[in-house]
Amino acid sequence: MSENKAVDIKNDDKSATAPTPQNTPIFTAPIAAAAAANANDDDSAADALRAANPALMSMLQGRLGSLVGAPSGYIESLPKVVRDRIDGLRYLQKQHIDIDKQMHMEIYELEKKYSKLYAPLYERRSTIIAGGAEPTDEEKAEGAKIAEAEADEKDQLTSGIKEENEDDDEEEQATQGIPLFWLTALRNHPQLGELITERDEEAIKFLRDIRLEYLEDNLGFKLVFVFNENQFFSNAELTKTYFYEQSDVAGILEFKGAQGTEINWKPENDLSVTVETKKQRHKTTNRTRVVKKTVPSKTFFSFFTTVEEPEEDDDSELADETRDRIELDYELAEEFKEKIIPNAVDWFTGKALEYEGLEDYEDEFMDDYYDDEDEDSDDDDEDDDDEDDGLSRSAKEAAEPPQCKNQ
Repeated sequence: MSENKAVDIKNDDKSATAPTPQNTPIFTAPIAAAAAANANDDDSAADALRAANPALMSMLQGRLGSLVGAPSGYIESLPKVVRDRIDGLRYLQKQHIDIDKQMHMEIYELEKKYSKLYAPLYERRSTIIAGGAEPTDEEKAEGAKIAEAEADEKDQLTSGIKEENEDDDEEEQATQGIPLFWLTALRNHPQLGELITERDEEAIKFLRDIRLEYLEDNLGFKLVFVFNENQFFSNAELTKTYFYEQSDVAGILEFKGAQGTEINWKPENDLSVTVETKKQRHKTTNRTRVVKKTVPSKTFFSFFTTVEEPEEDDDSELADETRDRIELDYELAEEFKEKIIPNAVDWFTGKALEYEGLEDYEDEFMDDYYDDEDEDSDDDDEDDDDEDDGLSRSAKEAAEPPQCKNQ
């Protein structure tokens, strides 16, 4: 695996390395959109200049490129006594970084400590959701007070307290736990809701719990998705593990890579692909035949794909798309870690949309997360000159796995 570009996981202005949920928010701010628009205008002007006078543009780019990273000579021109003082400041900066490194490691250990304190609450939550236990009278009463306080603000009742009627006993016997809890919670998250397709929903209905586990032997954490037995895959758990490394520049912890689960799809229920059926007619014999072709399909379960970071000097379009997807993957990991798992009930009820300011949020950039699909709609397959060649080509396409666009 090639070395992954580091991604800052803490909000620290000293790092300008890779994008993070803090310095590249998953919810784009208006000012960022304006900046992007200005950048597009600059690109358009550069394109116009390039088209009008390509020789001049090339010369300017060459001269500017030679100046990038070149020392100005100012520091070297200072008296030695001043340069010595600057060296002293460099050493003080190094000591500052050492303290920063200690601070960030202590924060990480503190997160691990409190994760263990949260664990019994999450286990209790999971048991109630699955129907393995009922809330205690105290839990129900205190929870109802919270719901009523929120309802007073919104002038509507959202707790489970209501006047009893004859159908209550029948409903209680038919309902176990909280049906579709995790599917509803994930669908209410704007970005994850865009990732989940109608086909995915049937599989996510079997999702029993989402857990966060810190790694013991390495810096990092693991997201664990626990599923009941289902007709889609044989895995009882799907995991995504994220690794950290500590920056020598600012002491912060940065993402350095991720490892996902290989999903063992059951026959005929692989959500990562679809089977297209086409009729082909031979020009000479006028005979028709049915050809089936497997093509990549958009799915939430692409989240568990492990994707290699492109080489640092790879500036191809595919490499850029891959880096974009890795960036988005890290952002989603932080959403699960910092928001969805701790506040699952608020995402289920929709309350999280209010305090996250996302009630009217609309965005389509998550399309970049999916694998490429074959969008070629040409009708050439209807009239193949050579039937045997057509079959060979279809067989080859069916055998190729889905190509990851950008993780």
